Amino acid sequence: MPTILAIESSCDETSAAICRDGQILSNFIANQTVHEQYGGVVPELASRAHLQHIVPVVHAALEKAGTSLQTVDAIAFTQSPGLIGSLLVGAQFAKSLAQSLNKPLIAVHHMQAHVLANLIDDPKPDFPFLCLTVSGGHTQIVLCESPTRMKVIGETIDDAAGEAFDKSAKLLGLPYPGGPLIDRYAKEGNPERFRFPEPQIPGLNFSFSGLKTSILYFLRNAGKSNLYKEEFLATEEEKQIFIQKNLADICASIQQRIISILLNKVKKAAIETGIRDLCLAGGVSANSGLRKAFEEMGTKYQWRTFIPAFQYCTDNAGMIAMTAYYKFLDGQFSAPDITASARAEW
Repeated sequence: MPTILAIESSCDETSAAICRDGQILSNFIANQTVHEQYGGVVPELASRAHLQHIVPVVHAALEKAGTSLQTVDAIAFTQSPGLIGSLLVGAQFAKSLAQSLNKPLIAVHHMQAHVLANLIDDPKPDFPFLCLTVSGGHTQIVLCESPTRMKVIGETIDDAAGEAFDKSAKLLGLPYPGGPLIDRYAKEGNPERFRFPEPQIPGLNFSFSGLKTSILYFLRNAGKSNLYKEEFLATEEEKQIFIQKNLADICASIQQRIISILLNKVKKAAIETGIRDLCLAGGVSANSGLRKAFEEMGTKYQWRTFIPAFQYCTDNAGMIAMTAYYKFLDGQFSAPDITASARAEW
């Protein structure tokens, strides 16, 4: 029954969790509100906040789990990908702690952990399963053959779905983070009111850059066109009036198109592979419209669908701990001199 302390610090959440024999006993997250005034995460501010939060968060996780550092069997941390300054805080803390306690160290790939968040609670998918991982920086379809054997079979060739949500929100004048606000307004709008193009990318890859450009010109033209045409260009006042009057419908239409791009590729992957267990993961999997459409697709095609609880969708140490648990069982430990990396292959 291994007990693992896990630390997540890839972006702007500082998180610590305790996992014992595959069960998450605690999962604490400290969020950073300092970035809201800048409209996005400021890397230097993020790393400084991690330094302030990491010790209290680890103490809270240990206390909630009713355990101590002495009883922990291994220390896990997010090694990649992410903001390098943020990753270094968690990595150096974990490495120092492991060395001082003479405990094994387990480095975890952040995106693999998002996939295995689906193994935290029951019911769990059977292997092999497909997982759509959707976040601010990544959009991928992953074929998961076992907890330690995964392969990316589709990914974005430009921007991520989460970025498309946030950039669209910024164009609409919504505060950061804007993705959840689009989800909120979309519930009150008509998703069929405005039509945005769906990119025709071959295979299982995604693209969102063209959609973002279409939304940009649609708003610049105050809804008269989603193409760049000078005769349609509206004044700033006309643009703002149009957005205010149609905000819910615009959000609903944007959200529907992003969801259709995602799910059409997942459907294609499921048909091509014959796999019937489909999972959702990543920060954007908290989007209520995506969750509902994903489950409805599963019902329509008689596929089993799985979505993590909300606390395991966004960046959290619980998913790092679950991944480390399986790596512990497989004997996949890391050398003391392992370093954090902003980008690393699976």
